[in-house]
Amino acid sequence: MSVAENIAHFQEELRGTNCKLIAVSKTQPNEAILEAYEAGQRIFGENKVQELTAKYEALPKDIEWHLIGHLQTNKVKYVAPFVHTIQSVDSLKLLQEINKQAQKHNRVQNCLLQIYIAEEESKFGLDQQEAIALLASEEFKSLLNIQITGVMGIATNTSSETQLRKEFRTLKKCFEDLKVKYFFDSDHFKEISMGMSSDFKLAIEEGSTMVRVGSSIFGARNYSK
Repeated sequence: MSVAENIAHFQEELRGTNCKLIAVSKTQPNEAILEAYEAGQRIFGENKVQELTAKYEALPKDIEWHLIGHLQTNKVKYVAPFVHTIQSVDSLKLLQEINKQAQKHNRVQNCLLQIYIAEEESKFGLDQQEAIALLASEEFKSLLNIQITGVMGIATNTSSETQLRKEFRTLKKCFEDLKVKYFFDSDHFKEISMGMSSDFKLAIEEGSTMVRVGSSIFGARNYSK
């Protein structure tokens, strides 16, 4: 199917749910992103800062860009003027730099805390106790240009539905615990970003509000670029 047909398929899959589609456009050409855009998609996710900034410059300005890949502190300044949400926050140090750069642009930056849920050593993220310590710290409370809007997690690359459900439930429980403890009266803390092309249906069943789908929309990625 074409990119436009795939977008229509996912729009139908998500109809009636509380879940948004993040079209993961990493390594994809601008033409493919525009095809998705013309089919009605407005939220796109990128992994790398350099690729994201180039696409931001070239593509329509009403696109809502999400950075979903690991972010180094020395690269925050490049996305600070425009990125809608940074989904991959995994340290207080990174939050402090995001806050500093957001201040320069008179913005309040939306961020998700990346929570480690997978049984794989390659994934970044905080565990729940680290997230609690971060949110309880005086350093965090001083960050006035940060808005934590939820949590993000990357599940184990497995075909085991039992394993995936366990990990998605771990993230949902973490979200609920943080909501009660730190964001009880906050309407903006509402996002659970989990689920990708292979497991998005399970993620939605377990409470996802954002699924990050790339290959099922755009086809195989070109990593030779």
